Amino acid sequence: MSLAVVHSRALDGLNAPPVTVEVHLANGLPSFTLVGLADTEVKEARERVRAALQTSGLAFPHNKRITVNLAPADLPKESGRFDLPIALGIVAAQGELDLRRLDGFEFAGELSLAGELRPVRGALAMALALHAERQRGLPVRALVLPQASAEEAALVDGLDLHAARHLLDVVQALRRDDAEPAPDAPPRTPLPRAVAPPGEPAGPLPDLREVKGQSGAKRALEIAATGGHALLMIGPPGTGKSMLAQRFAGLLPPLSAQEALESAAVLSIGGGFRPAQWRRRVLRSPHHGASSVALVGGGSPPRPGEISLAHHGVLFLDELPEFPRAALEALREPMETGRITISRAARQADFPARFQLVAAMNPCPCGHLGSPLRACRCSPDAVLRYQSRLSGPLLDRIDLRIEVPAVPPDLLARAPLGEASAQVAARVAVARQRALQRQGCCNAWLAGDALDRHGALDPAGTAFLRAAAARLGWSARSFHRVLRVARSIADLAGREAIDSPDLAEAIQYRRALHGG
Repeated sequence: MSLAVVHSRALDGLNAPPVTVEVHLANGLPSFTLVGLADTEVKEARERVRAALQTSGLAFPHNKRITVNLAPADLPKESGRFDLPIALGIVAAQGELDLRRLDGFEFAGELSLAGELRPVRGALAMALALHAERQRGLPVRALVLPQASAEEAALVDGLDLHAARHLLDVVQALRRDDAEPAPDAPPRTPLPRAVAPPGEPAGPLPDLREVKGQSGAKRALEIAATGGHALLMIGPPGTGKSMLAQRFAGLLPPLSAQEALESAAVLSIGGGFRPAQWRRRVLRSPHHGASSVALVGGGSPPRPGEISLAHHGVLFLDELPEFPRAALEALREPMETGRITISRAARQADFPARFQLVAAMNPCPCGHLGSPLRACRCSPDAVLRYQSRLSGPLLDRIDLRIEVPAVPPDLLARAPLGEASAQVAARVAVARQRALQRQGCCNAWLAGDALDRHGALDPAGTAFLRAAAARLGWSARSFHRVLRVARSIADLAGREAIDSPDLAEAIQYRRALHGG
């Protein structure tokens, strides 16, 4: 048989479309041609496959014209995931594999020169694509992956998954019954089933009780965790803004099974998923020199950015005004929609981006504006220029803006430890569950009729909120965001209706920048 067909999958954003790897052997001048819109990594598979077959003791057709076609031809293919299917196709085209067994599997894996299988990115995306096809009633093949990738994909239930460590493991399992094995070849054994790794005990998260003082900031963190609200902390250097942000993820409830799969799938695409992170919310903290592509995603082929890698987690932007203006402005739409679409001339990629923004900044270039400990040396114009790096539309999308004041050293030394993260997280979990049972989503994502229904105010509350909006010159977005924050405050207090004290507290978190 001079033609073999092997099934695999590519990566297209979070999708994993099927790819057919066709391998044809013909007489003629010896060559190895690879077609099908393959990038450099895929074309380099020719050398990896040749060396892997030879070092594994398998025949390589040196005297044949080898043509490998990756179909569909208009779908870009990248990474070394096609090494294994190409190698199997060459072995099968020489008549050494059972084509009926081969047709029942999909393969992906990068080969070392010794034939060992290395993990590939996007194993969870491939497993989720198979799961979606099964849900639609389509016939689904078994999936063969390298050991580490198979364990990752096994987090998706109900699939036929197999793990392999070496090319020879796969070849022996698919060998024809009448094929002559090598003298030292082991007997044919089926590929082992892949199982998810046991839950590793992840290290404890930083505890909120370690932050002394700053009761106002801790209260704001609790409200933000309850409703999924964006939060900006403003204060001099060394007041605990970063400490508070690093402890914020510990206040959030654990991920649901579906949320955990969505988060892990994006991390798998970026090559950053670890089993110890399973069902733990991600905290992403990019440096303030990050470009807009690093934050929202891009490149060729498009890759997820920090906002997508923080899906269902926390994105912490320290020194917020120091980020490039274009990078910050690119956050505006994803903060509203929870998704990011990366458009290029030839293709589009859509990634989820339902992250929770926590940001920190100094009030001025020197950082000491309003501090009782050190005098500010910045001119009013310098303060205005510094704070103007944050546009009005971006600030409008941040629900809570709080000051984190400097605490004198003597008070800091005498301050007792505060509440532990577990205590605050318990209150947050109860309030979040109340909101989910009532409306099916976090308060930060209430919109339209749902906001009118669940954020309804009595006549006194309506008049109070309208007067505040008129006095402070709020936009309609600001009006609705204050209402959502008030809804979260009421949920924390266990109240079904929003009271005037809830509105008053929510309005306090909508203050303008100090000195702006």
